[in-house]
Amino acid sequence: MISLPALAWLSVAELNAPALAAAQLSPIETFVEAPGPTGPLRGTMLAPAAGHGPLVLIIAGSGPTDRDGNSPGGIRAAPYRLLAEGLIAHGVTTVRFDKRGLGGSVGATPDGNAVTIPDYVTDVQAWTAVIRKRTEVSCVWLLGHSEGGLIAMAAAQNQQDICGLILVSTAGRPMGEVLRDQIKTNPANAPLLDQALPAIDSLEAGKRVDIADMPPPLQLLFNPRVQGFLISVFSYDPVRLLAGFRNPVLILQGQRDIQIHEADARNLKSADPQATLVLLPDVNHVLKSVTSDNVAANIATYSSASLPLAPGVLDTIADFLAAHTTAQRAQP
Repeated sequence: MISLPALAWLSVAELNAPALAAAQLSPIETFVEAPGPTGPLRGTMLAPAAGHGPLVLIIAGSGPTDRDGNSPGGIRAAPYRLLAEGLIAHGVTTVRFDKRGLGGSVGATPDGNAVTIPDYVTDVQAWTAVIRKRTEVSCVWLLGHSEGGLIAMAAAQNQQDICGLILVSTAGRPMGEVLRDQIKTNPANAPLLDQALPAIDSLEAGKRVDIADMPPPLQLLFNPRVQGFLISVFSYDPVRLLAGFRNPVLILQGQRDIQIHEADARNLKSADPQATLVLLPDVNHVLKSVTSDNVAANIATYSSASLPLAPGVLDTIADFLAAHTTAQRAQP
């Protein structure tokens, strides 16, 4: 494990000076498309004015999360847009996209709820092919946030065109275990446990559940329209996925994250001892600064795009990319 204060890497300026010089010019924003099942997937590419440096595909977390990292449930922190805008200053090109059935990708599928992890893997592979052809890079870095990290690991299996993985706030346990933990942690959920926990058990076993007699919060959580997706996502073990990956991996975890915990990051590290693990103090799930254990203050940052990314987030990612891009170029 490498904690942030102990990092002793070369600076990005030393490793990637040409890209940094190019990044001083105005970046180029381009709207891009990849093929979806019934229509195009749409996203945004942000590239330096000259060259492209490392190319990073940003994969969104769970729910109706758009290319910027926002969702209708009140999340307006825009972490993916801020990542893209911050990384451009380090000469890094990014592509971020709306999930199939959402936003600009609404026509890519008739029902955005009728998806599985393999569907999202197909979309990531489609994006990888399109942006490799567009930029002529040999490989693409996958940056997955939260559930997007699981999708990144699944998409990278046996793929030669993936440079490596950047797993941000990513669970190190099957999602059924994460959901149980999240439900149990909130004392207000105590009356729901007798129905919620058996429902998770059933979905893990590949069996749908009847929600007719469940209270409204559980009817929403276990909506029949999303049960197919839950069965799919519960079937994946991130530790097993990462154990078979051989390219560079960065595991980035905030220590004020109330959704995914340090133990998850350490589980991922145990699956890949060669991975770089960075724990950032006072960083929460949406990569904003939080300096106390106050849950209300933590959640308040989820609705503010005006708050910058927490210190250390961009530098950690940029330094990791610069170091490994230089190493890959040096290979015969």
